[in-house]
Amino acid sequence: MSKEMLAYLPPATDLETKRILKRVNEANRELAVLKGYARTIPNQYVLINALCLQEAKDSSEIENIITTNDELYRAGLFERDIVSPQAKEVVNYAEALYEGFRLIRNGELLTVNNICAIQKILEKNDAGLRKQSGTTLKNAATGEIVYTPPQEYDAIIKLMSNLEQIINDDGNWPDIDPLIKMAVLHYQFESIHPFYDGNGRTGRIINVLYLVLKDLLDTPILYLSRYIISHKGDYYRLLQGVRESNDWENFILFMLDAVVATSKMTARTIQQIDAAMLATKQQIKDEFSFYSRDLVETLFLFPYTRIQHLQKQLGISRNTATSYLNKLHDAGILEKMVLGRNQYFINKALFHILSSIPCDVDHNVPEVVTDDGGRK
Repeated sequence: MSKEMLAYLPPATDLETKRILKRVNEANRELAVLKGYARTIPNQYVLINALCLQEAKDSSEIENIITTNDELYRAGLFERDIVSPQAKEVVNYAEALYEGFRLIRNGELLTVNNICAIQKILEKNDAGLRKQSGTTLKNAATGEIVYTPPQEYDAIIKLMSNLEQIINDDGNWPDIDPLIKMAVLHYQFESIHPFYDGNGRTGRIINVLYLVLKDLLDTPILYLSRYIISHKGDYYRLLQGVRESNDWENFILFMLDAVVATSKMTARTIQQIDAAMLATKQQIKDEFSFYSRDLVETLFLFPYTRIQHLQKQLGISRNTATSYLNKLHDAGILEKMVLGRNQYFINKALFHILSSIPCDVDHNVPEVVTDDGGRK
């Protein structure tokens, strides 16, 4: 268990080792490829919606908030009255990510106040930064305390202010690659553990927003949570390695590996979505007179759509929207599902793509939880 005071950033350690510099070059290349592929999709919100919901699901699974793809995509239409509490929590993550992206896009910085606003959406409460001492991180299987984050409110405030400066002002840490910096920022935020709940999910949102802030991505579509799920044991072990033995190199290499792997996987997913959009566009053009680009993009905003959603997006009557969706169902492009009094139309190609993204979760690694009942 670490009892030493958490140090301010930047670390008093040379982080640009040969291994890190080699890996960061590869990570930057793959991230640039991903950014380029993302720009091939005419409507970027097609990507943000599709990948954001899946990222939200994966990030929440790290916290053992499990929901199904089926629930998730219905929740994506914000049909909160017909989905489980677990699915609602996942959608909270997606909403928090959207809000963070909106702030960055509008020229805002990743300030402490904005980070608190993101966490507030995640947790749906106003608790804010921790003011009470007693929080520790424990091995869920053994009950052993593995880390004690800063306890005093004043210390948390000072550490978060330092984090804000390092995130937003490159003059505080010049000449360091942004991807190395992202890894360090992630470690620092998780070690400050500033909130009673939602620290892990908030930290993973900060990761991708930082990449958008530094213009390494146009949109928040890097799929880091999937990699962390698959290597959860290594992730927690390497976080602890920095705390206990100042082993920055292996933690940074892990995070760079995450960027490489998830950039490649997300680029492949984008290629598949692009191909599916083109095939759907061509089929509708060939078979129907009502083709429009807006129609195709609307069908790919979410794996599910509803009559009123299409009606609103295209500015058409309910009868016309119903006719379009039924004809697309008959053509095999959509699949109709009736739940209660609601009809849903599933984009079969998009649902298959998102549901088929590989995930190999390590279920044997004990979850890290806080002793105040919070999820990490």
